[in-house]
Amino acid sequence: MKTLKFRAHLKAPILKGEKTTTWRLFDDKNLSVDDELLFMVSETGEHFAVAKIVSVRETTMDKLTKDDWAGHEVYTSEEDIYQQYEAYYKRPVDEKSPIKIIKFKLLKKLS
Repeated sequence: MKTLKFRAHLKAPILKGEKTTTWRLFDDKNLSVDDELLFMVSETGEHFAVAKIVSVRETTMDKLTKDDWAGHEVYTSEEDIYQQYEAYYKRPVDEKSPIKIIKFKLLKKLS
């Protein structure tokens, strides 16, 4: 089972079913539909849920659609998005960076 890490502040929205989309850049896990995922809090290593990928769409940051935002946290500006993802990945991110939009269904809460 593949593991996805999330910041601690995203655990509650995921468990409540409010966050059902994650964006991943530089995907090194070859994430695809029907993959089962173990969700982990990145700061603590706590496993908190199991989910299944229901859809995957690849695009670039400048081509995000309204549907890509559904179930995802909101950012105050494009610059905020790029800065946040640069902090996550420790690499430059801009409007042409490739991104995977991953919609998931929660299967089991672990905490």
